[in-house]
Amino acid sequence: MKINIDGLLVYFPYEYIYPEQYHYMIELKRTIDAKGHGVLEMPSGTGKTVSLLSLIVAYMKARPGIVEKFIYCSRTVPELEKVIEELKVLDKYYATETNEKGCGLLGIVLSSRKNLCIQRDVKQAGDGAAVDSACFRLTASFVRKKHMTDPNVPYCKYYEEFDLHGRDNPLPTGIYNMADIKTYAKKHNYCPYFLTRYAISYANIVVYSYFYLLDPKIANVVSRELPKNSVVVFDEAHNIDNVCIESMSCLITRRSLEKCTTSLNLLTQTVNEAKTNNSERLKEEYQRLVEGLRQAKLSKETDLVLANPALPDDILQESIPGSLRSADSFLSFLRRFLEYVKLRLRIAHVVHETPVAFLRDCLEKVCVDRKPLQFCAERLRSLLHTLELADYANFSSLTLLCNFATLVSTYTRGFCLIIEPFDERTPTIINPVLYFHCMDASLPIRPIMSRFTSVIITSGTLSPLEMYPRILDFHPVNTVSFTMTLARNCVLPMIVSKGNDQVPMTTKFESRQDVAVIRNYGHLLAQLSAVVPDGIVAFFPSYHYLESTFASWYEQHIVEQIQRNKLLFVETQDAEETSLALAAYHRACENGRGAVLLSVVRGRVSEGIDFDHHLGRCVIMFGVPYVYTQSRIFKARLDFLREQYNVRPNEFITFDAMRHAAQCLGRAIRGKSDYGIMILADKRYARADKRFKLPGWIQSQLQDAFINLSIEESIQASRRFLRLMGQPFNKNDQLGLALLTREHINKLIEQNQKDSIISMGKMNSCQVANDLNPTNQSRTVTTAMTLK
Repeated sequence: MKINIDGLLVYFPYEYIYPEQYHYMIELKRTIDAKGHGVLEMPSGTGKTVSLLSLIVAYMKARPGIVEKFIYCSRTVPELEKVIEELKVLDKYYATETNEKGCGLLGIVLSSRKNLCIQRDVKQAGDGAAVDSACFRLTASFVRKKHMTDPNVPYCKYYEEFDLHGRDNPLPTGIYNMADIKTYAKKHNYCPYFLTRYAISYANIVVYSYFYLLDPKIANVVSRELPKNSVVVFDEAHNIDNVCIESMSCLITRRSLEKCTTSLNLLTQTVNEAKTNNSERLKEEYQRLVEGLRQAKLSKETDLVLANPALPDDILQESIPGSLRSADSFLSFLRRFLEYVKLRLRIAHVVHETPVAFLRDCLEKVCVDRKPLQFCAERLRSLLHTLELADYANFSSLTLLCNFATLVSTYTRGFCLIIEPFDERTPTIINPVLYFHCMDASLPIRPIMSRFTSVIITSGTLSPLEMYPRILDFHPVNTVSFTMTLARNCVLPMIVSKGNDQVPMTTKFESRQDVAVIRNYGHLLAQLSAVVPDGIVAFFPSYHYLESTFASWYEQHIVEQIQRNKLLFVETQDAEETSLALAAYHRACENGRGAVLLSVVRGRVSEGIDFDHHLGRCVIMFGVPYVYTQSRIFKARLDFLREQYNVRPNEFITFDAMRHAAQCLGRAIRGKSDYGIMILADKRYARADKRFKLPGWIQSQLQDAFINLSIEESIQASRRFLRLMGQPFNKNDQLGLALLTREHINKLIEQNQKDSIISMGKMNSCQVANDLNPTNQSRTVTTAMTLK
């Protein structure tokens, strides 16, 4: 289908389009036209991805000078693969409509070495860090140099071939998923990972993880050359502030410091050997460091595994301090700093201080100044390269310590330093932990907002939209939430606030261990398992509450009642066990036996795994998923948000809980042909401050009659809903209302043109950004219409 979106011809690869998709593309185009940033919330399962791709690809082809590159960021590898598959569908549609090879653009997906490597020994090394280390041992410039003189030195034949010919033969135009890139690379004997990394410089569409842009250690290696006139999309961005914070935070334990001591001893021994056998290398490095870090910067792509965590560009122009230039001086300096950190971890009480206080104390006790600390990460990397140490995994703890030194000396605001004498999970065992925690989520994303033309933050669960510009400290030109247009009410949200015995259901701290509350939660799940067909997914606020509730249900024989109706599976903190439970849950739903999956909010199941159609006919949210509010790190962040951005603690705590609850509920609906029951099992959801923070598309389906139900009332409502959903329902019932054809779109365009002519006098072309959102307030776009 070809659609005219505000004067732009958009190729949409399907015969029908949802009203939400049409309005979403209009708002997206307005945001890009205004050359500003946008926050767009679109209901789950309404085709957000294909709308984004169709509009931006059409924009790039029509106006290549305005948008040169399209960067699509998501969280997990399955999500990245979904985006590429949708892009392939769009590319095929272009080929059909234009009689050409496709859209004429190059689209690639970049993932880690672990997912792209084809070198047998390397990809079998283990986890991601082990694969990175094994790759470095074969591709580092000094290893390859040794191989030229000694053929027995192992090397990577795929990288060598890529280095010889890969840059001169760019990837042909087309859309490549990870399997396609591997196939192409095997055919030409190229390394898929470095081929893709190099292709970023000339590809039109790049799909990769958040961390490739938000984490400075990775972004400075991978995303350094991206042009300014690029459009960046952060999809599934409801947790983007947490991703930003994670990328800039450090955690140091006593065990990691012991490993640092071992690494320092090994490094000292290697330096002494180098002085005896080949002192010229150390002298050359010294001269490079005198000239400045910019000149000392390594040019070889294989030598850069992780860049500096936060070193500003102006520091790179400076000469490194004299106290760090010689290898012996640097190692002595590092040893003093290591001993100081060890000293700080010898505590019996909690310490909470600012980076400034930490640096002052460090200067007083071991005479380590702030200035040299800023260069620690760069200096260590330079030394490891000079000494030609290929197995850098042995120095991972030392790298962590140097990253911490660089961060604590670079940022004096927006961070807190907390030292606890024990881990929260094991409060009886002395195991001191140092947390250097970023509290300002705007720090990693601010360079992206200022660097690129348009940054789009989008998800199905962003409400309330006003919170994201506040905590990320940017000014969007467009902030829009879309409602959901349905030909039938295929979503049944309910708030179950009490049991049949009229005991209020809640997970408040005072009531969560109440036997009556736990029993009522069990009865709710047991009765739903007898009524709802196929799959039920239940979410708990925490692993601890899930375990204690399950134990109580077992003693009360409620687990036995549930298992009479369906099989029961539980998500655990072990990723492999959870994968097996998910696979078994899918099999049970597929073969008609039915299953219940007990999961945890903020766990793996709640983020990025879809339970479409029969896999998730009902989603239950037991309690309000508040984060652990007694955490010292979380308290420090709340204080920072209050002081810096005027965000009240209760406001942010409720916002965080409701966005995660909405994300869990959204797992049930993955399309308009799907249907599902959403149950919020806590009396607190009936309050206005909770209910009105749900996404608009859920609020519009939540009727007043279903706000304060008992268990029996919710079961009766579920029976009626499922009976109604069991009636025949075909595509024609949706036409003109929830599903639009080209004729409907043409009528809609005519209608919009008439409206725009009426309001033409109010719009000034030089004030597009202000007119989009003059007061920076979020708007709700109602997509309901009748065009039959």
